Order: sequence, then structure tokens, then C-alpha cells
Amino acid sequence: MNEVTFAVLGTGGIGRRTLEVSQHKEHLTPVAACDRHGVALDFDGLDVDELLAATEGNIDSGPRDDDVATDGGAAAAGGGVKQHGEDEGVVASDQAHPSENPIRDVVDHGDRIDAVLLALPNYEHDFIPRVADRFLEGGYSGVVIDVLKRSRVIGMLDERSEAFEEQGITFVCGAGATPGFLTGAAALAAQSFVEVEEVDIRWGVGLKSGYEDNRGTVREDIAHLPEYDIATARDLSDAEIEEIIDDRDGVIEFEDMEHADDVLLERAGICDAEDVTVGGVLDVRSDEKPTTTTVSVTGTTFDGETATNTFQLDDATSMEANVNGPALGYLKAGVRRNRAGEYGVFGPAELMPGF
Repeated sequence: MNEVTFAVLGTGGIGRRTLEVSQHKEHLTPVAACDRHGVALDFDGLDVDELLAATEGNIDSGPRDDDVATDGGAAAAGGGVKQHGEDEGVVASDQAHPSENPIRDVVDHGDRIDAVLLALPNYEHDFIPRVADRFLEGGYSGVVIDVLKRSRVIGMLDERSEAFEEQGITFVCGAGATPGFLTGAAALAAQSFVEVEEVDIRWGVGLKSGYEDNRGTVREDIAHLPEYDIATARDLSDAEIEEIIDDRDGVIEFEDMEHADDVLLERAGICDAEDVTVGGVLDVRSDEKPTTTTVSVTGTTFDGETATNTFQLDDATSMEANVNGPALGYLKAGVRRNRAGEYGVFGPAELMPGF
């Protein structure tokens, strides 16, 4: 395919790893990256190594009151930014400049950006849809891709599908690991059956860099614990999160999570959302995965037998490999759809990622 230019919104753990992984993907050129403090733009291609080196060292303390601002201010570009010396976030890079409205800066150059990956923390259910509105309002035509997790957000995006189509936007939602990579694996595993009875997704993540370098991810995961939700997790201090981690010896288990795999599999016609369960184990103190990531699909075969197809990820594949690699693959698939004139909202089970 032709070269694809793309922007990353958010320079926390996922955003940084997206830029890093993109160097190993063909035909991808990162041309913009932003956070709440500023934006880096270079349409010949960002110097990723310089950008990552300049912004190394996460000393930001998580979400702020203005992280979900929708008035066009810099806060809407997300939290968990990197800081270095006197400069905060991306503006520590020689390629960047401060901005009071970094998202608008990206949107204003949208005619030179094929795709935008939203690597933003989600501390309110409608946050990603509200960011999508910014691109609609700014007249952007192209691909927008996210790695969101929450089931209820999909409906909010579907409500905007007609507007996306009119605008020429191809929105690929839930395109990380789960939902995303594992949703697609479940859709493939389901092809053996005339009826799918259940889908069980069980993930394991070992964060070798710990909470300090993955604050947004860990905070979002804590919101899935029974005693918390997005609002209460957002308000937790770093000390409170570290206490939660300490109480569990660094290992946090999740059961029956509200992960968008269920809705995305239902909208692709694979099974009912209620037949999908997602759970996992997060270890923030070990390189090793606490459990093997597995997708199990059980159903009735064409021969009338009950069977289970199982897909496993090798334990040697890291979180960034399983989130950012597929996300960029889905980004490329979204660009293909967009260039073919296919607009609207797509889930990972409806298209396969490009290598």
C-alpha cells in the first residue's frame, strides 16, 4: 500500500509504545504527537528516537480535573504525560512546541494526516466519543482508531456513525489487544460453528516497567474491580493506587469485566454479548505473565458436536506487542477501507489488521 501518515494523541505508555512499534511496520510514517502541553509536527516524519528520549521519565501524577475538557483546551489531549527537566511532556522534544489547543493543531493539519490513533486515558465513558466530536467539528476526513475497553462506549460511537459517513471518517473502535486482537481471534475461532454458545477471554499481563510507567493503564484497570468504577478510580491518588497494588502483592485479578469484546462480537454477528466473558490477571512487579492469555470459543459444529476452539498468545509477547502491534495493523486496515470510500464505525471483528 502507499505510505500512511499518522498522528498519536497522548504520549503516555500506549502512545510512546505506538511510536516505537511503528518503526517496525512498513509504510507507516508518524508525523504528529501531542499531549496536554504541546504538539510535535513534522510531515517528513518525526524523529521517534529523539522524541522518546526527550520525554523519558514519567513523573506526572495521573489524571487532573481538566483531563476530560471538551472546550478545545490542551487538557483534552490526555494525561499521564512524560516530563523532563523544565519542560513538560512532548515539548521537551526539539521537534515540539507548546500549544494551548494541541488537538486542534492536529485537526488543522488533517489534510496531511491519514489516520489518528487515540492513546488517551478514559476516565469518563463519553470521553472518546467527545474527542471524536472534535474531529467531526474540525472537518477531518480520514481514519480514527482507538484502543478503548468499555462496552457502553461502542453505542455512543454508533450514534455518530452517520456523521462519520458524511464526513468521510472511518472509525475503528476497540482495536488494541482486548478488545481488538483477541476479538478478531474469537471471530475466526467461531467459524467452525453453526452456533456459538460462549466466548471466554482470559488475559495475563506482566508490566516489567511497573505502575510508574503505566499509570493510565493501571488506573483504568482498577476501575474494573467490583469496588470501583471510572469515577472513583479517577479520583484515587497515586498513594491510594499503590496501596491497592501493595494489598495484592502487585497482582490484581479481574473477573467478568465490562470489556467491549462482548458488544463488538455481537455487532459482528458472532454471538450475543451476554455470552462473552472477559477476565484477567495483572502483575505490575514482574516481567513474567501471571497467566497465559487465552481465547476459548465453544459452540455447536456443523456435525452437531459441541467443541471448543482455543487460541493462545505466547507468554513471550509483551503487552505493547499485543496492543500496539495490532492497533497499528488495524490502523492500516482502516486506511485501506477509507481510501476505498468505506466510512462509519467498524469493530475489530469486521476487518483484519494489515501487517
